[in-house]
Amino acid sequence: MLDAAMGIEYLHHGHVTPIVHCDLNPANILLDDDMVSHVGDFGISKILAVSKSTAYTETLGTLGYIAQGIVSTNGDVYSYGIVLMEVLTKRRPTDEEICNENLDLRKWIMQSFSGSMVDVIHDNLFPKEAQITSKSEICIASMVELALDCTMEMSESRITMKDVVKRLNKIKNTFLER
Repeated sequence: MLDAAMGIEYLHHGHVTPIVHCDLNPANILLDDDMVSHVGDFGISKILAVSKSTAYTETLGTLGYIAQGIVSTNGDVYSYGIVLMEVLTKRRPTDEEICNENLDLRKWIMQSFSGSMVDVIHDNLFPKEAQITSKSEICIASMVELALDCTMEMSESRITMKDVVKRLNKIKNTFLER
């Protein structure tokens, strides 16, 4: 997830004019032979220019991963947060159980945990026989919190991809500390 975040950060902040992917979802994050992720499929990406900033996302992106509103870097941040939630929970934003309860993935996470973020993550992240340490629980909680910060309802309340990369690096360093 860090590699994908760095790719999106580069699109948003690596040029004078930001590039918005507009369709960030698991199918567009590709893994190479070394399990390094790369962002792909730029078919509907947009170069943000002042004159083009009034396009709406109604027809762009994959259902469940797009934020409503104006095409902006904040929309990619939202999509990234949804992908991160999916990685952690192994639940798609269009999951039948979630949709039948009239929830989105963000609301489902907020309602599903009972005091510990470990309650909402998928069992494959920590098999039953694995010991969940306080350090790993802190890292999981930090990642869930990051995903929630990426998917704030008001786009101006969302963090930037620079902040996402900083926080993921901090989480990674915390996890790798001895």
